[in-house]
Amino acid sequence: MVPDLAGWRRERMPEIPDAAFFDLAPDWVCEVLSPSTAALDRTRKWHHYAEAGVRHFWFLDPGPRTLEVYQLDSGSWRLISSAAGDVLVRAVPFDAVEVDLAALWAR
Repeated sequence: MVPDLAGWRRERMPEIPDAAFFDLAPDWVCEVLSPSTAALDRTRKWHHYAEAGVRHFWFLDPGPRTLEVYQLDSGSWRLISSAAGDVLVRAVPFDAVEVDLAALWAR
């Protein structure tokens, strides 16, 4: 499984390996939903990332301009927050930084 975006904490991956792929599961993944991939992202990838121990999962949907933020809790995903439109958000695991969703929808 390859996420659209992924991130690792520096404590777990201090340097990016010079390799075609990583065996170390990410700490955060983001799937950008599209009509052709949404079903796969919300089913197979959803379960695979939980089994791999990914701690944070975002669904970013440019159609309705929504962000869903999930956190792994005892092996299951728990919705932490959601947002829609052109708003400023603080979303785990990057809640120390304000993200302008309007910039993500810009064409």
